[in-house]
Amino acid sequence: MAFRSPQQIAETAVEAGVKKASLSLTNMLVLGFLGGAYISLGYLLYIRVTAGMPAEWGTLTQLFGAAVFPLGLILLVIAGGELLTGNMMALPIAALNKKVAISKVLINWFWITIANFIGALFVAYFFGHIVGLTEIEPFLHKTVATAEAKLDSSFIQSLVSAIGCNWLVALAVWMSYGSEDIGGKILAIWFPIMGFVAIGFQHVVANMFIIPAAIFAGHFTWIDYLGNFVPVFIGNAIGGAIFVGFIYWFSYLRPNNN
Repeated sequence: MAFRSPQQIAETAVEAGVKKASLSLTNMLVLGFLGGAYISLGYLLYIRVTAGMPAEWGTLTQLFGAAVFPLGLILLVIAGGELLTGNMMALPIAALNKKVAISKVLINWFWITIANFIGALFVAYFFGHIVGLTEIEPFLHKTVATAEAKLDSSFIQSLVSAIGCNWLVALAVWMSYGSEDIGGKILAIWFPIMGFVAIGFQHVVANMFIIPAAIFAGHFTWIDYLGNFVPVFIGNAIGGAIFVGFIYWFSYLRPNNN
């Protein structure tokens, strides 16, 4: 497998950030829709795999679910799509390297957030609600319990959990830049994503699916969702922009680096 060095990965991340910043509004919306839908399909697969597992299996159930969840990011990276949490790393490192204006970063984040949300709602409503994939037992119970666990966290708990989440998710995207073949990209993505799901960290786009899916089933409210969205968005931004983007820019790309 061809492999780029950390220095080369940093340079590739900057190039990716520049390309993302130059996307037209139409492409941001279309590719962002796909990103939200793909992550939601991964979460839907998680629900369908884990819901019927015996309670005695304990955390092994979580491991099985975590092992299939990476489908979403694999589809996105290889087939194409835009994901807010990945962009929370790629655009800031390009901005730090003075290749992208801060205004472009914020514009991209704004439109990709909206597009990811529409894609996630599409899967939650049409596949989860209309088809019933999250609304018949035992899948309904798993959907509601998972959403409730997200919503029960305090603001600070959600924020810190989200930092941990996007530290891993951004690293998955970062490491995918290090491979030049599909197999290497899949392996690079798989384990960090499996890790964040098995740990139970909060991901803003994944929550765009699971919480609305529970709302469509008659549980919780959109105000409940908003209370979760804000800290998770902030935490994911910190995890991607600072713990990955800034740290690797500082280590490999800053001027007069010694």
